[in-house]
Amino acid sequence: MAAETVELGRSGIRVSRVGLGTWQAGGRQWGDDVDDSSIVAAIGRAHELGINLIDTAEVYGDGHSEEVVGRALAELGRENFVVATKVHGAHLRHDELLRAAEASMRRLGVRYIDLYQIHWPDPWEQIPLRETMRAMEELYVQGKIRAIGVSNFAVRDLEEARSHLSRTDIASNQIRYNMLQREVEEEVVPYCRRNGISIIAWSPLAQGALTGKYREGRVPRDRIRSGNELFRPENMRRIEPLLRVLERIASRRGVEMSQVALNWLLARDAIPIPGAKNPRQVEVNAGAMGWRLDEREMREIEEVLAGIDIDYL
Repeated sequence: MAAETVELGRSGIRVSRVGLGTWQAGGRQWGDDVDDSSIVAAIGRAHELGINLIDTAEVYGDGHSEEVVGRALAELGRENFVVATKVHGAHLRHDELLRAAEASMRRLGVRYIDLYQIHWPDPWEQIPLRETMRAMEELYVQGKIRAIGVSNFAVRDLEEARSHLSRTDIASNQIRYNMLQREVEEEVVPYCRRNGISIIAWSPLAQGALTGKYREGRVPRDRIRSGNELFRPENMRRIEPLLRVLERIASRRGVEMSQVALNWLLARDAIPIPGAKNPRQVEVNAGAMGWRLDEREMREIEEVLAGIDIDYL
């Protein structure tokens, strides 16, 4: 099935407007309902629905997520996917990064990575970004990666990283972006738009807070999300008016609340990469494509968002 596609930066690579994140493929820290076979089946369903962007990282489950994705690629055909993975912040020195890329390719079972991303900038600023970007560009020139991406980069990081590239440019910046967490809209999103850098939105559903599945008194208990401040009782109370608006819009349109939340990101030209533990969740995510929220609905959402103040203390 054909899906909406968009160019990844100026790389020439076209990806589905909604991708599939596979952090949950790292293991049971996302809950007891996570198993490898279901993740592989979810990736298969993504392919059937036209979703071709699959995002993983070497740090997810200490490489296990990449192995699960690799199993799916072997079964479904590597040529059907745009494979994105990320190098861990501990591997940003030149030689370490080259070795990390080779290790990721082995786990994925591929000869090249479509989008290779720096997971986080070095928080201690001990490794010169010049060294990291030199290694990334070497991989690009050698054909081992088709595009260079970054993740969680502020504008100053983006500007410095781009200054060290001469043969290509950064194609994407993967950032946390959803209705409730919009701090990136102040500087990062406008900068990326001006410079032709695609925004890939991780946590586009706020780890499930925007799906309607969770309300005050009913929150996720897995190891990853149990510490998410969004699920604190006072924050769930503050989010409730938004959930009611999403529910209303979803009911009028005959869609699900999560699809409204994802479509809101599509209207902002972001590429959301929601996770999925099973084929059914992929089907829901894919249903965010093929339609658009109208101006009245966008205003309705913005009005309620203006009154929500999440407490992160």
